[in-house]
Amino acid sequence: MFESGTEVMTEIEQAPANVADTEFQTARRAMVNSQLRPNDVNDPVIIGAMAVTPREHFVSEERQASAYIDRAVPLADDRVLNPPLATGRMLTHANIVSSDTVLIIGAGTGYIAALLAPIVESVVALEESDTLFAQLSENVGAIDNVSVQRGPLEKGCPKSAPYSLIVIDGAVETIPAPLARQLSDDGRLLCGQNEAGVTRLAIGRKVGDSISLAHFADNEIAPLSAFARPAEYVF
Repeated sequence: MFESGTEVMTEIEQAPANVADTEFQTARRAMVNSQLRPNDVNDPVIIGAMAVTPREHFVSEERQASAYIDRAVPLADDRVLNPPLATGRMLTHANIVSSDTVLIIGAGTGYIAALLAPIVESVVALEESDTLFAQLSENVGAIDNVSVQRGPLEKGCPKSAPYSLIVIDGAVETIPAPLARQLSDDGRLLCGQNEAGVTRLAIGRKVGDSISLAHFADNEIAPLSAFARPAEYVF
């Protein structure tokens, strides 16, 4: 596991690299220094993880040049890799500890799973898209403490519950009741919240059988259609 962000960054920077790797390392360092640190992403372990995890490996080859820009990068099936700042802010507010058991909903191609695997006890990465599930399995399926699962995002993964932390990698309009039941007592949930087209990052804790969300930052994060509020009939 990462003991400190500084140790990890130093170790990676000393490793041999080809020209392309060096360019990506430079872009990664710029992401940390210009996007993350000035915007309250200040947990040294999260900074360390994001400084060494190659985002370019989680997008298609033709999109790799955009991997470190401060906006979403398109993936398959109308999904995206969310901006680095959204990810960094969410994980910083999660107050992650090494004993955490984590469910990532909408795991996409596996970037957040790769970030968290070295610093938590276990990760369940849930995806419903066939294309993204195949990429997720290829990218993180061989990591010992990561379990890659396929199924409807809104149902979570009850067979591996309870989780101390659930990360929904996208903006939601509603939190289905089954997800609250999959959190351990006082468990945390991180997500984006979509209200009239404006997205904010939010954190919630389980109290009884429900989750109450509190916003902590306005931030671009892509909506997840699986968590759209059901349409209401209007007379």
